[in-house]
Amino acid sequence: MVLNGVRVIDMGRFIAGPMCAAMLGDLGADVIRVERIEGGDDRFQYLTGPRGDNGACFLQWNRNKRSLTLDPMAEGARDILRRLIATADVVVANLPREGLLQLGIDYASLKTIRPDIILVHPSAFGDRGPYADRLGLDGIGQAMSGMNHLSGFGAEPTKSFASWVDCTTAMLSAYGALAALMHRRETGKGQLVSTNLLRSALNVSSFLLTEQALTGRNRVASGNRSQSSCPADTVRTRDGWIMLQCVGQALYKRWARLMGEEHWLTDPRFRTDELRAEHGEILSERTARWAAERTTAQALEQLAAARIPGAPVLSPQQVLEDPHVRAGGYLTEVDYPGLPRPATLVTPGAELSATPAAIRMRAPTIGEHTDSILAELGYADEEIADFRRRKIV
Repeated sequence: MVLNGVRVIDMGRFIAGPMCAAMLGDLGADVIRVERIEGGDDRFQYLTGPRGDNGACFLQWNRNKRSLTLDPMAEGARDILRRLIATADVVVANLPREGLLQLGIDYASLKTIRPDIILVHPSAFGDRGPYADRLGLDGIGQAMSGMNHLSGFGAEPTKSFASWVDCTTAMLSAYGALAALMHRRETGKGQLVSTNLLRSALNVSSFLLTEQALTGRNRVASGNRSQSSCPADTVRTRDGWIMLQCVGQALYKRWARLMGEEHWLTDPRFRTDELRAEHGEILSERTARWAAERTTAQALEQLAAARIPGAPVLSPQQVLEDPHVRAGGYLTEVDYPGLPRPATLVTPGAELSATPAAIRMRAPTIGEHTDSILAELGYADEEIADFRRRKIV
């Protein structure tokens, strides 16, 4: 695999750091998750079984990792951490700046241990500006991106249930880590890779910010109806909901013919995407009347025949059962201790024909690999036993 021989130390928590490290593990890196002796908080989010350390977030974003428990503030723990970092190529730590300094894993400190180290540091707001020392999670990035303001059906801003800011930050962090590894291969030098939740969120909402800066348009929420092209909306069928989306003149023509509204092809209100968006309520209402006369299956069949993008609005259970999701290999089953059945995980998002990413290992139990990792670092059995007695590991 493309990252065979690369060691990553994951000192992250929740999503942005752990997901970044998991993506590197998917490509073959040896990822060691360092967590508290009692386990990190992210082990207990969306619990899936009676043991209590098998949260769905943890199972998904800590695949392809080994677990080392360590109390970094205990006397003697710093020596273990330094010895571990000396073997590493990349450290991932989505901690506040003061946390990095307190643990001695800020970039300046890491370079004294290994000069060519790469530190990937996702944070909430970055290291510059008046908010640099504030804490933040996914919803904070969403709130400050402008996207919550434009979501929902009324005056109340609406947060997405999906942690898209965390996940975007994780992907940008992995992107930065790969670029840094390529640079080190060419120059022998490490570097600091900085990402943050707000910057990731702004990258997603960037086109809206550009429009606002140039036009002062001050858009407001419009529910599921698109503000850039129509018809594009979620509408109710006889037995569910569907989403359809038309962008550009060719798709609009197909929609008008399917609806029996070909006279709208010459209507000046609908001449362009922008004009159609301005009058989108009319087009959405017509689509809703059409969909209400059909089942979801019938509506989707007719949309597909007309070559108009459409899809059912699926519940999580329906996603698991969807025939295309199954046939595409987007899900895999992985055993985990204490679960009554294998956990269903989503497979890596990029499919490479020559160097495929893969889930090679399930997420680790708490401290599952502590003894073997310490032995790799040169500690004798009696030393490891002493660490345990002193509650260092």
